[in-house]
Amino acid sequence: MFRPGGLMTDVRLLLVGLGNLGRRFCEIVAEREALLAERYGLRLKLVGAADSRGAACDASGLDMATVAAIKRSGGTIGDYPGLGHPGWGAVDLVQACEADVLLEASPVNLVQGAEPALSCIRLAMRRRMHVVTPNKGPLVVAFRELHELARSQGVSLRYDGTVAGGAPALNVGCRDLRGARVRLIEGVPNLTTGFVMDLLADGVPWDEATAMARDAGVLEGDGAWDLEGWDAAAKLVILANAVMGADAHISDVVRAGVASVPVSELQAARERGERYRQLVRAEERPDGSWALSALPTPLGLDHALGHLGSKQMGVVYTSDIYGAITLVIDEREPIPSAATMLRDLLDIYVDDSLTLVI
Repeated sequence: MFRPGGLMTDVRLLLVGLGNLGRRFCEIVAEREALLAERYGLRLKLVGAADSRGAACDASGLDMATVAAIKRSGGTIGDYPGLGHPGWGAVDLVQACEADVLLEASPVNLVQGAEPALSCIRLAMRRRMHVVTPNKGPLVVAFRELHELARSQGVSLRYDGTVAGGAPALNVGCRDLRGARVRLIEGVPNLTTGFVMDLLADGVPWDEATAMARDAGVLEGDGAWDLEGWDAAAKLVILANAVMGADAHISDVVRAGVASVPVSELQAARERGERYRQLVRAEERPDGSWALSALPTPLGLDHALGHLGSKQMGVVYTSDIYGAITLVIDEREPIPSAATMLRDLLDIYVDDSLTLVI
């Protein structure tokens, strides 16, 4: 995209959450500073950041490479030289700092009502900040409320990173299928479950399989969020609400986890030429209601998602006028998921018309 006269726009960012996604976002932007300026006329300035132990803020901007280095070393952003505030919470940061966009990348926390992420997003919108988030929790808990708040405050809400990692699943479903009625969504939006089920089918014991998943960086904490199907169910709720216009809640999803399938069945499926995946489905019934499920399901090679490897995710949209469209991503590390925040930022600030990049 050619920008006559070299016109530049400064965008002030707040970043809440400096785990795998937040830290890598800082690395991505630090590395692409010149490209973003040259191609899009944007200077992204991190004026504040928070993790679970503290925060740092400065109107002139924090150095993103320094932020990433602090987190790689296991430190807290509260120790940022001269600008850190140990003990500050995320809401404190959003309240105290002036910014144009909140990037909310803290861990999903549905047990506590998606807090503190939900409060941060509400506060940011009321302060007239755009919001970009890969955090599923607030969208699952308050999908319609947050969209209405964004509309009333005249700000953007972008969350393409909440579904299927770095694949632009929501962008395709919401933007590129305009004018269609999406009758069926099928997806494998959770990588962890397929990774573990493949190992179990190979004869690897449960404890060893989950340990290998942690070593590979695809399983965190006690694993229940992923392995019991909650992550897949949450992503399905967002897909159904955003793409189909449903009023779906996580309690509406018929759900089961990896442990519901005997290892003998996982192995028998392998012998049949099938692979088990945590398949999500949203289908419109004749009466206008929705059938929602997130279940371990054997997929043969005749299924659009039956070819997925252990580190791949995908979504299939079936509509009345565009046919069936399949998206697949091979995500071997968290960089694509982190990069969705940059994609959403550019969606807000860059003209989305098809323009020749010179």
